[in-house]
Amino acid sequence: MFYVLFKVAWFFATPSNLLVVLVLLGLAVHFVPRLDGFGIGLTAFAALLLLFAGLSPVANWMLLPLEERFAPFRDDGRPVDGVIVLGGSVLAEESFGRGQLTLNDAGERAVALADLARRYPRARMVFSGGGGTILEDEAAEAAAFGRFAGALGIEPGRILVEDRSRTTDENAALSKALVQPQPGERWLLVTSAWHMPRAVGCFRQTGFAVAAYPVDFRTRGASDARRPFAFVSDGLRRVDVAAKEWVGLLAYRLAGRTSELFPGPEPVSDSRSADGSARR
Repeated sequence: MFYVLFKVAWFFATPSNLLVVLVLLGLAVHFVPRLDGFGIGLTAFAALLLLFAGLSPVANWMLLPLEERFAPFRDDGRPVDGVIVLGGSVLAEESFGRGQLTLNDAGERAVALADLARRYPRARMVFSGGGGTILEDEAAEAAAFGRFAGALGIEPGRILVEDRSRTTDENAALSKALVQPQPGERWLLVTSAWHMPRAVGCFRQTGFAVAAYPVDFRTRGASDARRPFAFVSDGLRRVDVAAKEWVGLLAYRLAGRTSELFPGPEPVSDSRSADGSARR
């Protein structure tokens, strides 16, 4: 139920959708007697907000705190027992329809799995991701990745697939049930940098300790706080991604799916982060 309600509510609350609706609403109100002035004002205000969200650096302002929360992973030589890659990068229907692996703009998640499978040949590899729609049955991402993983040089049978999860907290719970991690094991969690705080929070809530391996960065660093966008569509896309993640962090905290509003690296006694890299 939580999944369906969030999907429906977010369809209307997505910033780009909401601003377009306000523009259309203003145009409609313009034809109402004695409200034409208000309608014109609403249309102009919403249109200006649309341009500001799409062209200004506001999207980067929203993304940078998310992407800077966990430092990029640095291999410290310690053994890696397993790797879990969260779904969100594979277009399952297109993959099955075309008979080849098809990735979206978060494809670095899948590429990272292939790279880590090569670097850690003894580690267990998991791809976690089911269908993501409420309108019709959809092929699971994990099933598509398992079918076409050979395109990335991954040996058949190397990947364990968890194909039932639809949300981040389900990723965590079902992945833990699948691999049954043992005390002292080191597991890497791969997902987009902007999604890592919520993902780590969900895994912690299940008692599954993971080391963050962020990929799919949308910003270059602090300098992007001053960088505008050349195309409105580019800025709006990033605003939508960042806004959904901030709303998700709040919703997960209120629902008890994480124990912190903004999960970050756990402090350790030797002044190094939980993933073995230097704390910032």
